[in-house]
Amino acid sequence: MVTVWRRSTTAEMCWSGSDGPVGIPVVPLVWDDLPCVALPLAHLDAVDTMTSGRAAFAVTEPASEDAPGGTVAAGPVDIRFDLEGKRFADHLLEQEIVKHPPTRLRADGLMARRENWWWMPRVLITLTALEEEHEIPARRRGEDALLVRPGAEGAAPRVDTVTARAWPEEPGGSVELWRRDGAALEGAGEPAFAFAHRHSPDFERWERWWRTGRTEGEHLAVTAATGTPEEAPLRPYNLLSRYRNHRDVVRACREGIARAESRAGLSGSG
Repeated sequence: MVTVWRRSTTAEMCWSGSDGPVGIPVVPLVWDDLPCVALPLAHLDAVDTMTSGRAAFAVTEPASEDAPGGTVAAGPVDIRFDLEGKRFADHLLEQEIVKHPPTRLRADGLMARRENWWWMPRVLITLTALEEEHEIPARRRGEDALLVRPGAEGAAPRVDTVTARAWPEEPGGSVELWRRDGAALEGAGEPAFAFAHRHSPDFERWERWWRTGRTEGEHLAVTAATGTPEEAPLRPYNLLSRYRNHRDVVRACREGIARAESRAGLSGSG
């Protein structure tokens, strides 16, 4: 898993949170030969739901149509707030610069880091032990998604690759799902979260669509939804959209930093 994680540019982190199962796309990094992610503080609300102390790290986007399937590793995680960005800068920044173009623009040099100080504080989440590791089919179509469901008591969540003919957005809709490995879904009314993601070539647009609900038999009963699956890569932003996106990211990161600093009893940054 560490080898796959190290060479991948996109990945997923999934967990069973205080509000139910959830998953987000992440940039895969490595800390002391352990899978790690470094989330900007714009993700503070999501981090706050990580109360179980366990997560599943997955790589499910194939490099090509002929590439092998995906990989999932699950186990306990260490969550550390790096509000000064020092650990991130010293141990992970160079990895992220190589893999993630927005970081290359915002933090490749001291001047850029000072100007974009809000991008450096991170939440560092490291998979400290691989309690479970297995292969799963890769996502190869726009309709393919990861399905996240609670694991056994005290365990990391269960993650499967699924597909569907259609993904209705209306609450109360039902999605017939097929596991990509050919096994039966066997839903028993448990909460579930289905999601996938795609990005523009420059990674300024990195969008996730998702469906949440409960699995019953071979169906997902939808209770909430965002976005729709698409096959084509996202187009880069135009000039106005790029400005608006940058403004929104700055605001979200600064708000998250202020809230995290307030909890820690620190004075404001920037």
